[in-house]
Amino acid sequence: QVQLVESGGGLVQAGDSLRLSCAASGRTFSSYAMGWFRQAPGKEREFVAAISWSGGITYYAESVKGRFTISRDNAKNTVYLQMNSLKPEDTAVYYCAADKRYKRPVTKSFELARPNEYDYWGQGTQVTVSS
Repeated sequence: QVQLVESGGGLVQAGDSLRLSCAASGRTFSSYAMGWFRQAPGKEREFVAAISWSGGITYYAESVKGRFTISRDNAKNTVYLQMNSLKPEDTAVYYCAADKRYKRPVTKSFELARPNEYDYWGQGTQVTVSS
């Protein structure tokens, strides 16, 4: 059973930064791509960022491109989301998720924007950005 535990959320002001972490256990972390999604009140869950199993490919939603950076440390079984220049519209519960496909080919990285490509999810961490 895979477990994903997010941390690092909080209340910040617009323009501030936060770094989210997601610690994984239960299977070979380094063989699976990872993603971050978010869900604001009354809205559907949306894709934020993804990183390939090797860490060599990253993929971002247009709304966060240039402000957010996803990274991973396979030695620590942890994926990160560095969020800079935060805006009130970034307020949401942020979830990390593990790819359901073993060593997904990098040519298929675009598929990681789809929630149904993930089989395990964390419990979420709240990020609130005040104006």
